[in-house]
Amino acid sequence: MSNAVSALQGASFDGYCKVEEAGLTGMITLRGELASAGVAKAVKAVTGAAMPGQGQITEGAKGRAGWMSPDELLLIVDHADAPAVVQAASTSLAGEHALVVNVSDARAVFRVKGAACREVIAKLAPADTSVMQPGMLRRTRIAQIPAAFYLEDDETAVLVCFRSVAQYAFDLLKDAAKPGGEVFG
Repeated sequence: MSNAVSALQGASFDGYCKVEEAGLTGMITLRGELASAGVAKAVKAVTGAAMPGQGQITEGAKGRAGWMSPDELLLIVDHADAPAVVQAASTSLAGEHALVVNVSDARAVFRVKGAACREVIAKLAPADTSVMQPGMLRRTRIAQIPAAFYLEDDETAVLVCFRSVAQYAFDLLKDAAKPGGEVFG
């Protein structure tokens, strides 16, 4: 079996915000009836996180749960734990109409670090990042690619996109974070 590698193998750029690929990250799509007690129980069991509401991401001892659509969550866990998390969630949801899929190797994750992280994302996404707070998740696009982002804290934005467009996303983020490109006002 080959060793897993991240899309850009830890690429980083230091601008007025630091842009870096986050490396291998476990990501699981869970589709089902989000109002179901069984789904909430499975999410809590595998991540330790409470069920997120619309536009939210919650954090637990073993991972995060982000609301992606009325019937979809993104579970974020340690990359090495993702297969076991899929198995545990699938077993827990055996009586539910649900789908649990490991999408870790189909995604890329970037962190934008710095006081102006919201500004860097705002240059690329049709979203009002000034209202974003930790605990909020936005599914949107950056330039022409689908993406989702959330804040880990007030100075760290996390962006998730498809692995196939990782280099394009990184180049966009680098360009938006170049020194001299700060937005004043």
